[in-house]
Amino acid sequence: MRKLILPLVLLSGTVFGQSKLRLEIDKKATAVETKVIEWRRDIHQNPELGNQEKRTAKLISDHLRSLGIEVTENVAVTGVVGVLRGAKPGPMVALRADMDALPVTERVDLPFKSTVTTTYNGQQTGVMHACGHDSHVAILMGVAEVLAGMKNQLEGSVKFIFQPAEEGIYEPGVTTWGAKQMVEEGVMKDVDAIFGLHISAQTEVGTIGYRSGPAQAAVDNLEIIVHGTQAHGASPWSGVDPVVTASQIVTGLQTILSRSVNITQNPAVVTVGAIHGGIRHNIIPEKVEMIGTIRTFGDEQQELVHRRITEIATNIAESAGAKAEVNITKLYPSTVNDPNLTSKMVATLEAAAGKENVKVNPPVTGAEDFSFYQREKPGLFIGLGGMKKGGDPTKTPSHHTPDFYLDESGFVLGVRVMSYFVVDYMGMKK
Repeated sequence: MRKLILPLVLLSGTVFGQSKLRLEIDKKATAVETKVIEWRRDIHQNPELGNQEKRTAKLISDHLRSLGIEVTENVAVTGVVGVLRGAKPGPMVALRADMDALPVTERVDLPFKSTVTTTYNGQQTGVMHACGHDSHVAILMGVAEVLAGMKNQLEGSVKFIFQPAEEGIYEPGVTTWGAKQMVEEGVMKDVDAIFGLHISAQTEVGTIGYRSGPAQAAVDNLEIIVHGTQAHGASPWSGVDPVVTASQIVTGLQTILSRSVNITQNPAVVTVGAIHGGIRHNIIPEKVEMIGTIRTFGDEQQELVHRRITEIATNIAESAGAKAEVNITKLYPSTVNDPNLTSKMVATLEAAAGKENVKVNPPVTGAEDFSFYQREKPGLFIGLGGMKKGGDPTKTPSHHTPDFYLDESGFVLGVRVMSYFVVDYMGMKK
């Protein structure tokens, strides 16, 4: 009889302990909400591109130090890492927020509208937090304040990762990202699990979305150069036409999705976004260049799609007497939520938002460099609602656009769920 009672007592004790900490988190999250909104507005008004986030980094560092958190600056160029050590031994739980803005000119008429400008790719443009990274930073600053006030109750430590350059580094010839650099600099070595969120302007506030396993796509850049033989347009038989060959390759690439990929498991995308070739209406050019993007879910599917692209392009070119040069550059791997960790944390999501407000998301063909952290340790990346109540997602401006807008009332849920992740994960590791 005792063998049956003991586990129940231990379980109820753990649940009670978590419930007690959750109640305290709720109070502290509500108390810090005004600050979170103020931080977000300040960062929004002063956006900085990848690896240029010096002002943002200082704001973060000063705040973390004021809470008694150990701070390391200049991680992966401008990143900030803070460590809060709980009073009791336990796991190291990492929480991540990205800091960088985009080369987008803001059109939304806000009191804290960005008027920052820069030169990007030789063109004058505005700089704007058009993806919500300003809210991610402010939310995690709020989480740091909440958990620092509960330091003596924490059974483990918390690592706050404020990451630069999620959108990439805006320097010619540089193809790397903040998360990749942070991993290379050892930020994940002592971490047991990592959690992150991304706010969505097209999902209603108060809601959370998640997906176990592959959740967001791997993204790769595609370049195909078709080499032919230049000729007069009036006598095409005297040369090898790379324009016709390139058009056949574009059509052939679409058979990868319809005939090679098992679409019942995961989707995939192969898009040719630009074709350049020729200079005059009556000259068949010597070569045609194509560029595009590839989206896949999981390493196996990625390998299949890459192989088929090369086979199709080179063989079609050869059949025409031309030659195709295929170059694929891997960017982000697929964002894969650890199934075991995800299943354990569903209850945490439901406790934070209410069961009716937690949804399973479909796969997202957008990409996220949070995936680099997940390659090191178990990780869970969720979506947080940022659209006003009753809003129409089909009419709401999307991310990376000049009219991007967030309802700030959803931020407090972000503070709450990220804080819950920490205490619940620590409770599981007793």
